[in-house]
Amino acid sequence: MSFEEDETITTTTTNITSDLETLTISDPLSNQFGSITDLCYEISSLQDLAYRGSWRSILDKIARARKLSLLQKPHEHLIYLCYNVIALTKLRKYVEAAEDLDSLEDFDSIKYKYESYPQNYPNLSGSMVPFALRWIHAEIPLKLGKRQETLDRLYSLLDFVRLKLEMCKSSLLDICFDQWKKREAFLISLILSHHLNNKEFGTCLILITDLLSVDLNNPLLLSKLGYIQMQLGDLEGSKVSFNKVESLMKEGNSGGLLREIEFKNLVNRNKAMIYMVGKDYVSAVREYDECIERDSTDVVAINNKALCLMYLRDLSDSIKVLESALERVPTYALTETVVVNLCSMYELAYVNHSEIKKTLSNWIARVAPDDFDASCTRV
Repeated sequence: MSFEEDETITTTTTNITSDLETLTISDPLSNQFGSITDLCYEISSLQDLAYRGSWRSILDKIARARKLSLLQKPHEHLIYLCYNVIALTKLRKYVEAAEDLDSLEDFDSIKYKYESYPQNYPNLSGSMVPFALRWIHAEIPLKLGKRQETLDRLYSLLDFVRLKLEMCKSSLLDICFDQWKKREAFLISLILSHHLNNKEFGTCLILITDLLSVDLNNPLLLSKLGYIQMQLGDLEGSKVSFNKVESLMKEGNSGGLLREIEFKNLVNRNKAMIYMVGKDYVSAVREYDECIERDSTDVVAINNKALCLMYLRDLSDSIKVLESALERVPTYALTETVVVNLCSMYELAYVNHSEIKKTLSNWIARVAPDDFDASCTRV
């Protein structure tokens, strides 16, 4: 059985075109062409397929576009390559993804600068490499058993993002700053998750303490600090960290990182974690119920509520919570963690659990995205 933790990273890979990095734009591209996607062959259809998890269809579409020479401009090739690498990664074809990435030159090459193609991008300068491509380049070595290489690349990417933040500050570009600030938060969470997955709690504590020294009121970092303190047995310390997050929520100070509902749910989930450590599962369920009432797609709250009910010996209701979520919000709830937990509950609750799991497996085969690991049902 697995609890979902707020340290879990959910990576959005579908809005790749919005990640085109522009350092200085004296005449915004959108004023001349409508939008960046207008320059690229059917990019919106790739986005739609990615939202649906149709990764095999993405590979087919990209292969056709390349074969028919439909991609004319430099940035188009980068965007399509980015979708291709992510699709291969989602389908666990890591060697092919790595080979695709190896076809690229250094990301800082003049070849990937807008100003190198003034006929295509007048008055535009900066890098056309999507941030998502930089991120997947950092992650691929881990999939090939090279964990340290991934960590090295992630730390280098974090330095790159912070350089961009400094440039945005000096240019007084608030929109640019907010975008790069979110990318910084994403990378920090990702790096911490890598260390947490290897139970390197001491390293996590050092890293997060250092980060908080320059970003003292970051609610996401404070929540992660509380979780790490909990893992180290410092329950009182984790309470202090979680209480500070709640104070920031009451002040409405999320640093631009969270919407109001997300902030409130973060606070409730933090409280629930404290209750769970004390085995007060009734109170934990109450906190998770508040989360779900605000946001029916909060899969962390849904999953953990079900497990709390199971620990309260209410297997029937715990199963109903997960089944209901799969029925109501399959796009969010259909995760391998949820399915593994539901199948474990079936095994505890029913003698004929094999038949019930087969029914679930058949349903998953019809609705799941291409990258879903159907073996998690253990049929």
